[in-house]
Amino acid sequence: MDAMILAAGLGTRLRPLTHHTPKALVEVDGVPMLERVARRLIDAGADRVLVNVSYLADQVQAYIDGADWRTGTGEPVEVVVSDEPDGPLETGGGIKKAAGFFRRDAPFLVHNADILTDVDLGALWRAQRDAADGRIATLAVAPARTDRALLLDDGGLAGYTLDGGEPKRMRDAQGEGRVVDFCGVQACAPALLDAIEARDEAKFSVMDVYLAQARDGARVAAFDGTDAQPNRFLDVGTLERLERANAVVADGDFV
Repeated sequence: MDAMILAAGLGTRLRPLTHHTPKALVEVDGVPMLERVARRLIDAGADRVLVNVSYLADQVQAYIDGADWRTGTGEPVEVVVSDEPDGPLETGGGIKKAAGFFRRDAPFLVHNADILTDVDLGALWRAQRDAADGRIATLAVAPARTDRALLLDDGGLAGYTLDGGEPKRMRDAQGEGRVVDFCGVQACAPALLDAIEARDEAKFSVMDVYLAQARDGARVAAFDGTDAQPNRFLDVGTLERLERANAVVADGDFV
């Protein structure tokens, strides 16, 4: 399985911690966020991991060089770094720059580095692999708690909301709608790379691609978790959320 960790962000909301430490190496309960995400992806079956970097990239590269990431059978995990030296290219631009890494023979996972989740990553990947509906991606979602949420219906992704306002639909409704948060984790069909590479710009959000695909009739599906484990997530993007993350991990609530 191929997986990508989006780790190129500047981490401005985590300053002063990120004045000298890249966001991906900020620790939660003593463990860098990059390490936590990589271990979960590997436990889910990833044997090739790509990490995109930009700000303080040399520190992330040095950390990866010293890591000993291995599969469950003890084989070394292939790790590739995609550098964005002129500044972060956002989520979609980062995937576009790294598109040549992916083998394109199976779905791949993409995971934000600054997200703690208990999403069953293996089940998410299998939901994409086993789907017979031609979906271009499967997004891990949870009940909406933020002001920027996604609108779903029977056809998958249908639009979005901003700041609690009226939903912005990208297409006609298909059944009853519901509003959810994106957990920062997704399983993607290889065909998504074609849509990403077709964009003219270098810097853009992958969510813009999903919304455009939904508008044009492609299916972007949702994964709410399993019956035993509904999705939960914690965005560790601010000092306040980092403090909360330290507390919940120390209490054993997230790993």
